[in-house]
Amino acid sequence: MSAARERPRARPEAPPAARREAPAALLQALAALLQAVDLHQARASRRIDPARRSELGQFLTPPRLAAFMASLFQELGGSVRVLDAGAGVGTLTAALVAEACSRPEPPTDILAVGYELDPALVNTFSKVLRACRDACRAAGVAFRGRAVRADFIAAAVEELSLPRPRARFSHAILNPPYRKLGARSATRRALRRAGVETSNLYAAFLALAVRVLAPGGELVAITPRSFCNGPYFRAFRELFLREMSLRRVHVFESRSAAFADDDVLQENVVLCGVKGAPPGAVLVSSSRGPGDGPTAARRVPYAEVVRPDDPERFIHVVPDRAGKDVADAFARLPARLEDLGVSISTGKVVEFRARELLRPDPGADTAPLIYPAHLEAGVVRWPKHGKKPNALVDCAATAHLWMPRGTYVVVKRFSSKEERRRITAAVFDPAVVPCARVGFENHLNVFHRRGAGLPPLLARGLRAFLSSTLVDTYFRQWSGHTQVNAADLRNLTYPPLEAIERLGARAGDSALGQREIDSAVEEALGVDAARGGPRAT
Repeated sequence: MSAARERPRARPEAPPAARREAPAALLQALAALLQAVDLHQARASRRIDPARRSELGQFLTPPRLAAFMASLFQELGGSVRVLDAGAGVGTLTAALVAEACSRPEPPTDILAVGYELDPALVNTFSKVLRACRDACRAAGVAFRGRAVRADFIAAAVEELSLPRPRARFSHAILNPPYRKLGARSATRRALRRAGVETSNLYAAFLALAVRVLAPGGELVAITPRSFCNGPYFRAFRELFLREMSLRRVHVFESRSAAFADDDVLQENVVLCGVKGAPPGAVLVSSSRGPGDGPTAARRVPYAEVVRPDDPERFIHVVPDRAGKDVADAFARLPARLEDLGVSISTGKVVEFRARELLRPDPGADTAPLIYPAHLEAGVVRWPKHGKKPNALVDCAATAHLWMPRGTYVVVKRFSSKEERRRITAAVFDPAVVPCARVGFENHLNVFHRRGAGLPPLLARGLRAFLSSTLVDTYFRQWSGHTQVNAADLRNLTYPPLEAIERLGARAGDSALGQREIDSAVEEALGVDAARGGPRAT
């Protein structure tokens, strides 16, 4: 990694005739560059083994998406030093070069450094860099490019370990690989040497790209939206928001639109930031896909995106006015879980650790074990015949796994992408499931009061509130994945205790339908779920 060591040659002086011919020559060169990228991308996509692609977690950036990302850079003048980490065939580098050369005041020189592990892709990237050089020559821009076959994480960590790191880029453009990192993996150990703590490869790439940016440098990246919330990404959020000032966040409404050719269903955002700049207004926007016009856009104060009083540093993406009204409604809610005297924790029973003591059916020596499969229409139905056990042996080895008889609210920690709602909540009622104690499997979040049950009215009201369209809408503003963590539910604001109990009284012993739930919650919050605005009075 040697951006600072490579000094591009001064911009060559073009003769007057060449200057007069530059616009047509430039258009032709840019068209040739983009055609070359399209061709190389198509060939590479056919060659890449799907198993290998999954192993590396790398999906090639579609040209339209690359062009959109490159267009978001604010400054592309002067001397541009570009980092493309996880470069693939170089689509992002080519898009940035095309964007820079097309601007009224193009840069004097461009140095592009890209990192890629796949030798075939590195070879193709080298060809793309030659096409970039030709386009820059037509624009009168000096260009040098390096396709580096190396692990970007290892190279960046080594660079940052030097007493005086040499690599300082003015621009970084990334479509980082997506893959989980084991807590004891060599990559995690290397990252800790650089002061980076994260459980996913894409966040590692972003964190290191931030570290090797020069002050005032710009970063544009497309990533899964999952980093916006959750405890696993908290350390990354703190690092990123400490170093970078967000300037733009763009969300794609269709999960499949950004990487349609690769069947990627992860919800993605494009984020832009400036290193070391003071926090300022953030443009939050949305579109169906990268080639479509914006469906919504708002310039909002930084505090609306990252709330100053939020210790979790969640990032809220609210591109439209209706969403803002919902967010404002939740900002007005007065209570946190601790104000309600309620705690939340994950279920204590981890299946593989208790495998020998699981039973398909209840018996004299067992107690109920509740799985997500037992949640049905807002209540826990037990037992239920299927693939999952219904009981756990009640013995000394399981004594620490039980919760006492009582009324609990349980929420699935994971939902499928096909489910309409992110939050699936149900009431565990000891009148429906008679027992002296109960176990909750680890894929459930459990609302309780000091390790015991909740008052029934409170439990029914909480379940109704969590099942509302308003909560679902608000939750999606900062959660881009299908996991619902205890920290997410703890981070919500809630109506006062009296209002939740009124919801519980209205719900009664039977689960309300969705329309009835929404009407009751709208009344409690004073907003309209359909419009997101104030409820008519």
